[in-house]
Amino acid sequence: MYAFDYHRPTSVRQAASLLAQNEDAKLLAGGHTLIPTMKQRLAAPSALIDLNAIPELSGIELKGRSLVIGAMTRHGAVATSPVVRQVLPALAELAGLIGDPQVRHRGTIGGSIANNDPAADYPVACLALGATIVTNKRKIPANEFFTGLFETALEEGEIITRVSFPLVSRAAYEKFPNPASRYALVGVFVAKRGSDVRVAVTGAGANGVFRVPAMEEALRHRFSPKSLEGVTVPAEGLISDIHADAEYRAHLIGVMARRAVARAASRK
Repeated sequence: MYAFDYHRPTSVRQAASLLAQNEDAKLLAGGHTLIPTMKQRLAAPSALIDLNAIPELSGIELKGRSLVIGAMTRHGAVATSPVVRQVLPALAELAGLIGDPQVRHRGTIGGSIANNDPAADYPVACLALGATIVTNKRKIPANEFFTGLFETALEEGEIITRVSFPLVSRAAYEKFPNPASRYALVGVFVAKRGSDVRVAVTGAGANGVFRVPAMEEALRHRFSPKSLEGVTVPAEGLISDIHADAEYRAHLIGVMARRAVARAASRK
């Protein structure tokens, strides 16, 4: 590692002030991406601003017809929360599939969303559920937040404070994980609210998480796995790597989507 300053603010305002004062500073949440890249000298921030001592950034609360989760809430807390399991069980299941117990007890929802890894789980839930990412400066709809590979709409000085998920009538997440990393080779999240249906994919897109309009249109007519028969995603624009080529990922999207719809349709 290179030398850096370390700060541990106790409020969002203090964190934002430190971020403005320190050029090339980085926010530290769970640290699963930042710390390894620093160890490998692939990143050299001038300062780390640790968000772990800010109590207002953690917590899970049901507000009207929305589930609001603080940015520093751990994956394990989301997975085991009675509130999340009751009102949005698909999100609890997704959180329980992230990494291993060590990762789930350290990683945070805000850190995952801000990093926007192309194989991460939370971005696909945000996109499918129509979540709103709230920062210290504004509210950003998920459709506008994820802008590309490891890229988001976050501007300089912005800190994610919470994520608001609208409640849906039915939802499910199906993931085909890499057996070593537990990242998604392909993950599909399906959500239905009224006549609106959203299908989002992670792990496959060369530009990160994305929606599948053709599947959404088919499911609006009839919310059933059979509606997706013959609906395919082209391999062009999908990831090809040592784990799976684009054609295989395209096939997996169809398989995972049908499984997700079947699970969502079975929920009352």
